[in-house]
Amino acid sequence: MSAFTIIVPGTEALQRICGTNDINLKLIESFLGVSVFARGNELSLDSDDAQTGERFNFIIERFLDEIQDGSADVTDEDLLRSILQSGGMKRFSSAEERALFDSCSISVPGGIRKVYPRSRGQAELVKMMRASDLVFAEGPAGCGKTFLAVSEALRLVLNHEKSTLILTRPVVEAGESLGYLPGALEEKINPYIRPLFDAMNAVLPRDAVRRLTESSVVEVAPLAYMRGRTLSDSVIILDEAQNTTREQMKMFLTRMGEGSKVFVTGDLTQIDLPKKTPSGLAHALDLLKDVEGISVKKLAAQDVVRCGLVKRIIQAYENES
Repeated sequence: MSAFTIIVPGTEALQRICGTNDINLKLIESFLGVSVFARGNELSLDSDDAQTGERFNFIIERFLDEIQDGSADVTDEDLLRSILQSGGMKRFSSAEERALFDSCSISVPGGIRKVYPRSRGQAELVKMMRASDLVFAEGPAGCGKTFLAVSEALRLVLNHEKSTLILTRPVVEAGESLGYLPGALEEKINPYIRPLFDAMNAVLPRDAVRRLTESSVVEVAPLAYMRGRTLSDSVIILDEAQNTTREQMKMFLTRMGEGSKVFVTGDLTQIDLPKKTPSGLAHALDLLKDVEGISVKKLAAQDVVRCGLVKRIIQAYENES
């Protein structure tokens, strides 16, 4: 008798977990390296290894959670593959850590999938974004800071907790300015905002993102166009904040109005400002670190989830310095 058995609520849910011709069970077996058996409404693992059992429980619970919430535009097989690639390998060091991860999942109404933090640092960042009105997230490429900020912002807007989502970035480009680029403002800024749209498209169906932008629920704007505005009842994301000057950062932070949340993301190892121009992000992190109501999360190489190679590249650069 297996030490690890899960009772699945309902025949339909069990069928979806197993997949056509048990394709999903085979994926789970391949991932875990052990056999999985379906008997009645129970799934059992042919192993008494505690770590394997924990991974098995994690995968099945996440899958059930996702299909019960409803996942748009994604097959059950793709959904399972996503769980295996992201959270399937997560081993919790304690019940407290597991509770932290579970409480910091992000469920976006109408979303393709629920978003789960994939490191303790990421979970702590989500917790900060919910507790504070102004959050700085600084860390290397691939650590999830922008993706989590966008996901949490969409959750707030689509749950009607905030009325609009405003996305902005400093435009730092050698030899060119927006005024000299061809096209309307939206066409000029789109290449700079593209990573933020990529994050939205990973959470919501593309037609939903298009409707939100067309109805101005989601607004994109270069940082220079924020001057003079007061942004109330909104979620505002400043991405690539390491490329702001001190003056730009002060201008941006003072745009925050009543009932708004601000998420500032950046990577101090990738500053593209002219030499001898100090970064507004570095200055703000030092100046505001002890101000009440502001949270700062420093992410590191261990939080990188883009791919294993990116993590190793970042670690090599960190070891050199």
